Amino acid sequence: MKQVWITAKGAPETLQVREAPDPQAGAGQLRIRVACAGVNFADIQARMGQYPDAPPVPCVVGYEVAGIVDQVGAGVSGFGVGDRVLTFTRFGGYSDTVVVDASWVHKVPASVSLEAAAAVPVNYATAWTMLIRLGALRPGETVLVHSAGGGVGIAALQICQWRGATAIGTASAGKHARLKELGYAHCIDYRSQDFEKEVMRYTAGRGVDVVLDPQGGNSFRRSYRCLAPLGRLFMFGMADSVQGERMNVLALLRAVVTTPWFHPLSLLNNNRGVFGTNMGRLFEEFDRLTPDMVEIVRLLGEGVLAPVVDKVFPFEEAAAAHHYLQDRRNFGKVLLRARKAGS
Repeated sequence: MKQVWITAKGAPETLQVREAPDPQAGAGQLRIRVACAGVNFADIQARMGQYPDAPPVPCVVGYEVAGIVDQVGAGVSGFGVGDRVLTFTRFGGYSDTVVVDASWVHKVPASVSLEAAAAVPVNYATAWTMLIRLGALRPGETVLVHSAGGGVGIAALQICQWRGATAIGTASAGKHARLKELGYAHCIDYRSQDFEKEVMRYTAGRGVDVVLDPQGGNSFRRSYRCLAPLGRLFMFGMADSVQGERMNVLALLRAVVTTPWFHPLSLLNNNRGVFGTNMGRLFEEFDRLTPDMVEIVRLLGEGVLAPVVDKVFPFEEAAAAHHYLQDRRNFGKVLLRARKAGS
């Protein structure tokens, strides 16, 4: 099989394609010939040496793939060779062949392409966990979504629309027109506007019911101040700790030092909640998350949820894919193509 390896900590050019023997499906497992693999910001942090959960370098990362089942392990029912599927991968997703527990796998609806399916697991499960499972989002509530043009941002918008909530987002100005076309009620240019002031202006001083913040550092403090009574802040990343192509110790320390502590009395008196979400730490809880994924896939098949795939890079251009995502040029999901359809 073909894999994309992080050969050393550093710039995207440390990514290299290597060959390895095909894995075999064991009991309770499925082997999948991968069509596309998702690229996530955690992969960039792993490459830079800033993701503590990643395997030791050299390694193969990747949290999600979509493809076709070509081997069914003993004891597996409900799947057969030729099934189109999507799944999480606990690293190793940058491979053209993966073996995973069958319990992690879901069939792709006939109306959905494998490209679109590869954009589902991480982004939609993350947004769903924050907004629905933990956030109990209600019709009529208002949600502030940072990095609105990213994969989680677009997934969050669609879940808000399904739930009858209003979404406002932060993004660079060049993405605003398209975000509004998709359904964002209001967009804030994080480069030239103070999002805290804009949120309060837009909500007439009330604040928002939910904030989704992957930035980290002082952004968490300002997002917390945007909350209305009964508001919920969800922290799901530390993107501000990433500066440049290699680990920037000063940027990392700055993000850590400026990250706020939330005192219980403040939470009590303001009737607010603060949550952390890291899907990479939930693999041991997949049995509890399976109903969520079943519902996500159902809504995907009905067209209620529709991933936006920005760009698909071949494995040989994995470095370019990392550059593209790290430079925040993407609108929607970035993927790696492991093989052509039918190959």
